[in-house]
Order: sequence, then structure tokens, then C-alpha cells
Amino acid sequence: MAVPLIAGLGTAHPPGATQDELWTGYFAKHFSGTTHALAERIFANSGVSRRQAAVNPLLEDVSDWPTERRMRRYQVEALPLGKEAVGRALTAAGLAAGDLGLFVVCSCTGYATPGLDILLARDLGMAPDTQRMFVGHMGCYAALPGLGAASDFVAARGRPALLLCAELTSLHIQPASARMDTQQIISHALFSDAAVAAVVVPEAGAGTSGYALREVASVTDTSTADHMTWDVTDTGFRMGLSPKVPQVLSTHVRGLTAGLLARHGTTIAEVDGWAVHPGGPRILQVVERELALPADALATSRTVLDEHGNCSSPTVLLILDRLLRAAVPPRRIVLLAFGPGLTLYAALLERRP
Repeated sequence: MAVPLIAGLGTAHPPGATQDELWTGYFAKHFSGTTHALAERIFANSGVSRRQAAVNPLLEDVSDWPTERRMRRYQVEALPLGKEAVGRALTAAGLAAGDLGLFVVCSCTGYATPGLDILLARDLGMAPDTQRMFVGHMGCYAALPGLGAASDFVAARGRPALLLCAELTSLHIQPASARMDTQQIISHALFSDAAVAAVVVPEAGAGTSGYALREVASVTDTSTADHMTWDVTDTGFRMGLSPKVPQVLSTHVRGLTAGLLARHGTTIAEVDGWAVHPGGPRILQVVERELALPADALATSRTVLDEHGNCSSPTVLLILDRLLRAAVPPRRIVLLAFGPGLTLYAALLERRP
């Protein structure tokens, strides 16, 4: 079976605004009463200084839009963003769209039929026999099962595959009249928009460059299924987030990570690259503590959180992209992401040659 290699990444972001601009220009007026002071503190301590939005609340308030209108706008905004990311990834990998055997799309912030997979396949010139897979409503960890599906296809068929993660969280600001508990405020303070694409190819032999995807692993604690939710409402999708999420992560993250590494003859101490989904500052603190990581191990995750916020499924790939563009890229990278279930996903990458 062919060894799957990540041969190219491509990122795309809509226009951005600073966290201070978003607070003073929109959210300070959106929150009222007893929630205003709480929201101001949460925004200030979010670990985010800048975010991107396809639908910027400073220019256009979608908070009272019905879900149907938001879904129509999703298609308008997500298509060019996804096309930009895919084009960059294919260029980086030296491939054309017609070379692809499988196209995987992950998104939990919008739905339409025909979807992004069909429309992008048409617009980019993918072959009629290109297989497609759409992964929806997995949330922030979706990139890793998406990579797993792409790599399995490459290993089994010996043909290239493409993964696209595209999220427009800006379409789901809740109306001011909605219940604004602490966790809802946190989601409004953290989330952002992005698209990232990854090309996975079969290793052709000696001299092939890229990162081998050694394994994708997961663990789901179904006893905490209500700790993270993403509910479809009449006014967009609403996040439910329990303050107990970091505690659940602390229970499982070391066992998942150490087990994955042990199956490949290595240890946590031998990993020199960490791409950990920054669900928020507390999430990164828990992972850092439970894995006993050096103080700077999650610096790239924190930088992405600071500059881009939590973009849901593309975020872990944004961190990976930063790591791969470093002056000295890591030899061995662990990706970690978390989401509904409560689910933890991990993947191990190793540089080739």
C-alpha cells in the first residue's frame, strides 16, 4: 500500500478586524444589562487580538437573520474562499485539479445542495470520476477524520486526494434577544472564518518530500455528549459549551497521545512539533499541563489563536501550515483537535525524506 504524504497546503482568509474594533464597534452594543461587563472581560481575556469574517458585523448585522438567509449567504461566501485555498494547495503540491481521485470537504457552518464539493469540482475542473465526501457537523476536530479518509484513499488507491475545511462562523451571531450565558459569550469572542486545503499524495519513493501521515486516532467520551453542542435554530446555529470541557480533555488527552506515539515507537518527548487546536486559552493550558510540554511547545497554536481566533475545523491546519513554513520545520508533528462527542482526535506526521 502507498504511504500517504501531505504534499501541499493552501490557506484563505476573508478580511479581518481587531478584537478591540469588534468589541467597540459591535459587541459592546450587542450585550446589555448584567452580561455587558462579563462579556467585556471575556473578550479582553480571549487570547485573540484579530479575527476574520466573511460577513463582518461592523458592516453587516446578521444576528436577526433567519437560518435560510444565512445558508444562502454561506454558499455565496464559502465558494470563493474555498476556491482560493484549494488553488494554493494544488499549486504547492504541483498538481492539477484533474489529477485528484478524491475530494473531501469539511464544514459545519453551512449546508446546501449542490454543496461546496460539487460546485468546486465543477469550477476547478476536477475529473467526472473524482469521488467526493462531505463531512458535516463534526465541528472543530473535523480536519483529522477528513485527513484520515483522504490518506486511506491514497494508501488504498495510489491516487491523490484533497481535503478542504471551510467555516463561516460569522454567519451565526445570535440575536441580542437570545439567552446570553457565559459560554455563548465565549463563542462570540473566539470564533472566526477561514478555509484551508491539504493535498495528500502517494509516496513515490526515495526523495519524495512531504509529511507522511502515520496514523489518525480518536477517543470519544459519550458520557459527556451534552458538553459541546451546535444546534440548528431558526436564527442560525447556536453553540453550547460546558465549562467542564477542559476537565474531560485532561482525563483523555495523555492516554490518546501517548498511545498513538507508542504504536510508532516514539514518545511525547521526541515530538518537536505540536499543532493543538486552540479552543480557547484554557484548552491549551490543559494540554500543556497533561502532556508536560515545554513552555514554548504550543507557541504556534497560541499565535494562530491570537491572529485568527478559533476558526473551527481549519484551525489545526492553520497551525500545521505555520509549522511547515518555519525556518527549520519539525521532524515529527502531532495534531490534536477536540469537539462534540466529547471527542478528541490525534494524528502523527513525520517528515520525508
